[in-house]
Amino acid sequence: MKIEKKAWPEFFEKVKSGDKRIDLRIADFPVKTGDILVLKEWDPAKKVYSGRIIERKVGNVVNIPGDKIFKMYKKEDVEKYGLNMIEIL
Repeated sequence: MKIEKKAWPEFFEKVKSGDKRIDLRIADFPVKTGDILVLKEWDPAKKVYSGRIIERKVGNVVNIPGDKIFKMYKKEDVEKYGLNMIEIL
């Protein structure tokens, strides 16, 4: 399955260069080993896509329960979904 997600410019660049191989996301979508993660560069300041897209195969997926999460996301989203830690190959 192909899964499309936004990626902020600094994270997009790190994935593109190979420096970032783990992606942490709210677990509000199904994802499994072998899926394709389609990252679309998103400018959060301008609220627009840049047009740059990269695709990476999903390796291991680890779901982390909501009560173990950083305060990085909205509490209600984290409590509802938890997070997915996605290895990007």
